[in-house]
Amino acid sequence: MEYRFLGTSGIKVPALGFGAGTFGGKGPLFSAWGNTDVDEARRLIDICLEAGVNLFDSADVYSDGASESILGTAIKGRRDEVILSTKLTLRAGEGINDIGASRHHLMRATDRALQRLGTDYIDLLQLHHFDAMTPVESVMSTLDDLVRAGKVRYIGASNFSGWQLMKSQAVAERYGYSRLVANQTYYSLVGRDYEWELMPLGQDQGIGAIVWSPLGWGRLTGKIRRGQPLPEGSRLHDTAGFAPPVDEERLYRIVDTLEAIAEEVGKTIPQVALNWLLRRPTVSSVLIGARNEQQLRQNLGAVGWQLSAGQVARLDAASAVTPPYPYYPYWNGQFAERNPPAV
Repeated sequence: MEYRFLGTSGIKVPALGFGAGTFGGKGPLFSAWGNTDVDEARRLIDICLEAGVNLFDSADVYSDGASESILGTAIKGRRDEVILSTKLTLRAGEGINDIGASRHHLMRATDRALQRLGTDYIDLLQLHHFDAMTPVESVMSTLDDLVRAGKVRYIGASNFSGWQLMKSQAVAERYGYSRLVANQTYYSLVGRDYEWELMPLGQDQGIGAIVWSPLGWGRLTGKIRRGQPLPEGSRLHDTAGFAPPVDEERLYRIVDTLEAIAEEVGKTIPQVALNWLLRRPTVSSVLIGARNEQQLRQNLGAVGWQLSAGQVARLDAASAVTPPYPYYPYWNGQFAERNPPAV
């Protein structure tokens, strides 16, 4: 397994991490993507650790907390071998304050996560979304207090826009608080919006990307092919409403290219899609999920080899989209001359 620095934090994480969203099976579809129990989770974690994958990510809303509980039970006795990552701020209870990034909720939610995970510290705590109703100064102060108390070692954000991420960093720098070192973000061949603002921000601020849904909400698993119906029982029918929209022709163009390259390198379509992500700037770790051992082992096959420069260029071209203003190349200065001739 390849290990990379998480931004400028100094800690190294595996190129592939494991997303525990499939642990549990409680709650609505958006929070329960599988029904892995403790025994199955322990087996999947065994396989991960054997392969060098020691980063495990969860959230308090996954299966109404059951994901964290199962993860904590499955790693019992080997806490020092793993890097635990979890997220909070989405609604995680019926109480009026069981949501958001208020000091009240962050403190209580962290303690509850620690209890479910069966540990006295969380390696990486991330805000699941930006809370516009709580001052950023209060949020960053509370996160800093959690770090100083030893309950959290590193902090990050997820699903933030560029200005929200940068404002949080600016507040941390102004007051000497702990800075964000991770951005858990959606990024895939069918979803390249991350590149327009968040990627250059990550490069500038030393924030490493931890990628979620690297297969584009299941669109790059190889089940979607041009001119072929989805297989019976596919979860793509259920998740389509949650996924960011993708132009159908562009999707088919990407899958066609993935299929051709997969044949060339003797890999699967998902393995090629994951390998492309691992070459992108600022990417520290790509989260893979699995509901069974077969899926996990297939995803683990995305490392240990590299696409050629030509194959990467073909995937870049197949997935390319024109960024909107002001990210369009002319406006951000990539093609503009510093001293253009007089008109």
